[in-house]
Amino acid sequence: MAEAELPTIARPYARAAFSSGLDQPEGLGTWSRMLSLLAAAVSEPMVEEALDNPTLTTEDETSLVLQLLGDDLNQDGQNFVTVLAEYGRLALLPTIAELFELLKANHEKTMDVEVTSAFDVSEEQKAELATALHRMLQRDINVETEVDESLIGGVVIRAEDTVIDDSVKGRLEKLSQVLS
Repeated sequence: MAEAELPTIARPYARAAFSSGLDQPEGLGTWSRMLSLLAAAVSEPMVEEALDNPTLTTEDETSLVLQLLGDDLNQDGQNFVTVLAEYGRLALLPTIAELFELLKANHEKTMDVEVTSAFDVSEEQKAELATALHRMLQRDINVETEVDESLIGGVVIRAEDTVIDDSVKGRLEKLSQVLS
């Protein structure tokens, strides 16, 4: 399956889980936890290898995943695994989980922002950035920071599909491309 096709195929499953979550008290949190666990499980090399075994039946695949996580899944989650296995879509769980989290964030009017800086970002700077982004985007902002000394200076901000590269390294790379 081509990489670009994954979100297209996974989207209806993410929407179904999201819709189910909206219908239940605390449903979005429950589905978020279940999908996160499922995505992590099927991404494990041993599980991935086992699920790639062509001799496994749909029931075998379902049984394998439910044996691993059955206690952590409610009945809807177990049914979800069964449907995904029937259609050969268990490998899509990481993409489904990612799309679900975007739907959940849009619904809750939140956004996760990753800031990579050449230096430590103080709590005050994180708060200022979160406030500025909240004013601009009208969403609650969760800021995660990371230090990457190779940036030399400046920051790279990632928010969903948007990347703002205001690092010295990024500017030097752009200048290099212009001069080439």
